[in-house]
Amino acid sequence: MTRPLEEGDLVQLLDSKGRKYQVTLRSGKEFHSHSGFVPHDDVIGQPEGSTVRTGRGQNYMVLRPTLSEFILKMPRGAQVIYPKDIGPLLMIADIGPGVRVLESGVGSGALSMGMLRAGAEIVGYELREDFADRAVSNVEQFLGAAARARYQVELRDCYEGIDETDLDRVVLDLPEPWQVVPHAAGALRPGGILVAYTPSVVQVAQLRETIAAGPFFGAETVEVLQRGWYVEGQAVRPDHRMVAHTGFLTSARLASS
Repeated sequence: MTRPLEEGDLVQLLDSKGRKYQVTLRSGKEFHSHSGFVPHDDVIGQPEGSTVRTGRGQNYMVLRPTLSEFILKMPRGAQVIYPKDIGPLLMIADIGPGVRVLESGVGSGALSMGMLRAGAEIVGYELREDFADRAVSNVEQFLGAAARARYQVELRDCYEGIDETDLDRVVLDLPEPWQVVPHAAGALRPGGILVAYTPSVVQVAQLRETIAAGPFFGAETVEVLQRGWYVEGQAVRPDHRMVAHTGFLTSARLASS
C-alpha cells in the first residue's frame, strides 16, 4: 500500500486545465496561485491522488511527480537532456544495477537521475561547481540518500583525462566529445560502451571520425523524435506540434586489445 503524503515529500498539484505545480510539503506553509491558496497541512496525511480545494473553489489533484515531470520543472543551471532522449540512452548504454559509469558534463543531473534510478554507480566530472551542486541537490531531492550514495561528482575536466579504470560505460554531454575518446579507450573495460549526446550533426561527424580511428566497433548514431496525437472522440490526428530535434545519440563499444 502506498504511504500517505508526508512532510518533506515533493508533490505535484494538477489543475483542471492540466497545469502542473511542484512543491515540497512543509507544515505551516501554503501553496499560492492565481486560483487561491492551499495549506500544506491540508495535503499532509492524504493519500496520493486526493483532491484539495482552494478558498476560491479551484480543485487540485495531488500526486507525486514522475521522474520525467520532475526533470522538466526541476531547478537547473544548465540545459538538461530531455526525457525523450534519456529513455533511449538508458537502453543504448544498457544501464542497469551495478553498472559503473563515468558521466562527464552532469549539468543539472537529469541524465544522472535516470541512470541512478536504473541502478548505476556514477562518477561525474563537471567543470562548474554551481552545476555540480545543483545536480547533487536534484538527485537528493528526487531519489533520496540511497541513490546519492552511488553518485560522486568531481570538479574535473574530462578533456584532460579519466582517472577511473575498468569502467562499464562512459557517457558524455560535452561540446567536443571526440577529445575524450582516447581517454575513454583507456578507462573502459573491453566491451564497455561509450555514448555521447550532441546537439549538432557537425559534432556527430567529428566524433564518428575519431571513433573510427580508435579501438571501437559498432558505432551508431540515432535521433529520437517525439510526436503526440490528438484524440477527441472520433477526431484522431497527429498533433500539429512535436518535440523534434534536441540532439543525437552516438554510441560505440570498446574492442578487446
